[in-house]
Amino acid sequence: MIKFIDENKSEYGTQAICRVLPIAPSTYYRAKDLESCPDKRSLRSQHDDFYISEIRRIWQDSKCRYGTRRVWQQMNADGIHVARCTVERLMKHHSMQGVWRGKGKIITNSRDDQKRADDLVNRNFSARHPNQLWVADFTYIKTTSGWVYTAFIIDLFARAIVGWKVSNRMNTDMVMAALNQAIADRNHPKDVIHHSDRGVQYLSIRYTDKMTDSGVIASVGTTGDSYDNALAETVNGLYKTEVIDYLKQQWQGVNDVELATEWVDWFNKKRLHSAIGYVSPFEFEKRYYDNLNLLGIAA
Repeated sequence: MIKFIDENKSEYGTQAICRVLPIAPSTYYRAKDLESCPDKRSLRSQHDDFYISEIRRIWQDSKCRYGTRRVWQQMNADGIHVARCTVERLMKHHSMQGVWRGKGKIITNSRDDQKRADDLVNRNFSARHPNQLWVADFTYIKTTSGWVYTAFIIDLFARAIVGWKVSNRMNTDMVMAALNQAIADRNHPKDVIHHSDRGVQYLSIRYTDKMTDSGVIASVGTTGDSYDNALAETVNGLYKTEVIDYLKQQWQGVNDVELATEWVDWFNKKRLHSAIGYVSPFEFEKRYYDNLNLLGIAA
């Protein structure tokens, strides 16, 4: 309304415009005075200007994925102490909101008669240190050239994605590539438990032999529902929400999806996770190893 008056007052006059619009001339003059002398504004308004600049920075750094809760947590981590309700109010006023996660469908092709390892997890998804428990799963993406699949391996301790692969074939080669990456990137850890559902890809001879040769211990869910591999299902959901459903309405094919899955780097290095105290997975692991070093020095 102020902008409209500015643009038309030379032709019609401020007083005449204000008589037609629902605004008093004094309100207009006050707004213009505050515009030219920002220091005259209320302390709250001045604080809001600072907060909204920081909120917008954090929100845009997350590729507009963060909602109120994570923006507020990141502000606190950056040393900017503000009430959560203030963040919520300003984000709403400036039409900023995070992404919402929906539900997917079950895609596992399992065989009850296929030999498989015991369930060593029994839905107790907890780990005391990195490379204690990995969980593996894959999800699907519809593209214009057909279905594409993305496999993940997640280290449960810090929720870090340690292996991933995008493929247009839902086969052993796909999950094997993710496994090979995880083993190499984590420096060939021994006695890590690898938990998956009963998908035939994870029960294949090549896959199980690779785990055995690498000192990885296989664990397979028993009841065959999503709760058997809840953390992997959660990461799949985040991937669909923050990448597939969010970035595009239409994907071209495997190369298109693979480029977008560089999201993993942001996920591991920057994304705040509520389950580990609103820090990134790599930061959480770093704190763990830093504490180990301090204990070693103290001993």
